[in-house]
Amino acid sequence: MRISDIQRCEVRPGQLVEWRFSPATVAAATVLPTDPRPPAYIQESHIRTARSVREGGLFVPTWLGTAFDLPGQVDLDVLEQALHGWTLRHETLRSGFRWVGDEMHRFTLDEDNVTLHREVVGDFADADVLVRHLQDRFDKAADALGWPNLIYTAVVREDSTSVYLAFDHTNVDAYSLQRIPHEVQELYTARAAGRLPTATPVSSYVDFCEQERVNANAIDDTHAIVTRWREFIGRCGGRLPEFAVDLGLQPGGILPEQKLMREPLVDADAAAAFETYCRPYGGSLVGVLAATSLIVHEIGGQPVYRTVVPFHTRVKSAWSDSVGWYVGGAPIEVPAALDFDAALASVRAQLQANRSLARIPLARVLRLLGEDFRPTSPDLYSIISYVDARLIPGSVCWTEQRAYGLLRVSYGDQVCAWVNRLHEGLWIACRYPDTDVACKNVRLYVEKLRELIVSACSLSTKTFPACRWL
Repeated sequence: MRISDIQRCEVRPGQLVEWRFSPATVAAATVLPTDPRPPAYIQESHIRTARSVREGGLFVPTWLGTAFDLPGQVDLDVLEQALHGWTLRHETLRSGFRWVGDEMHRFTLDEDNVTLHREVVGDFADADVLVRHLQDRFDKAADALGWPNLIYTAVVREDSTSVYLAFDHTNVDAYSLQRIPHEVQELYTARAAGRLPTATPVSSYVDFCEQERVNANAIDDTHAIVTRWREFIGRCGGRLPEFAVDLGLQPGGILPEQKLMREPLVDADAAAAFETYCRPYGGSLVGVLAATSLIVHEIGGQPVYRTVVPFHTRVKSAWSDSVGWYVGGAPIEVPAALDFDAALASVRAQLQANRSLARIPLARVLRLLGEDFRPTSPDLYSIISYVDARLIPGSVCWTEQRAYGLLRVSYGDQVCAWVNRLHEGLWIACRYPDTDVACKNVRLYVEKLRELIVSACSLSTKTFPACRWL
């Protein structure tokens, strides 16, 4: 799925309709007893950071969303049934948190208590006005410190309807978002045809949170994983890694506004050739990280490229279809290499050695380290993410559906980049501080990444044995 901000996801005029949890559902939530299942460490860290930044005087929206079209004239009653059924399927969407002193306690609604309230907001003839309204509405309705922290909307026209869904990050990750268009359209199509949907039950992210927390709490500060993180952070100068190029930021300065760069990287043929070249080392993920290590050394001169690589934590098939925030991180350190092949080999070795570290939440590790990683930014570190999204259900229809994964670009002092392999090629989106220096260096990074991928493609006629390290 193409990742974008809401300003560039083909918003068109129409009649805006929105759905939120009904007043009766919100009232039911206020008297719920505590659900003993705790928040995931990543959820707790996200909410505590949002609270800390807010108390510092800055409102930093961090919602995620998805956008896609339904063809023809939509039946709003049927669409509401589809959205309601999809919501009930994923328990995390009807679960939230309340503060008790300085502790977060979960509450979770039963399915019977969840209803949606529909409101026709009005007609929007100007797309820009509609975009501003949607962004402002999502900022308030999908706030990390509020509940409910999700909202569903549709822009209705005679020939099609665009659906926009927004969530606080505690509810979803990128994989969750990319499954939504197919799931909702299947539910809508079934109900429109008078059929009951046949979707199979999915495992609950709330249950996963409990299991992951039990596993994480079983380790102490003497555990090998904690030791390896301690050593890694020490080599980063006592902090988590930043993007290894100049971003034009002053130490201790205020949190800067950000910009988003999003564009095609290479076409399908080039993406396939790049994968072929990188396959003996583990594939395109290794290739993107190896290329990044070479590029940031060239731009910034750092002798070692250090980063935290995001990995999904859906280690059991039970979680494959579940909506939630299933993400962990593994540290890697890549010394400056003489050429691309040497960088590929180095990244492969680092991922082989360190990927297992992603199974313990970093927030738990930092707590055990006792370091003062006081949350002053929504991003603890910079990331480069790679996902092959072609096997996600419905991905072949994304272009026709005008499907997008949405990022809220607001404030932050890190560089976060996502490279997605789609059926039409590689797509990159990159969120970075809005300074002249950062704009120049991030643009240079993207151009050099494209050049390196294309140059590797010219050598990809070589054949390699399959690599099965991942």
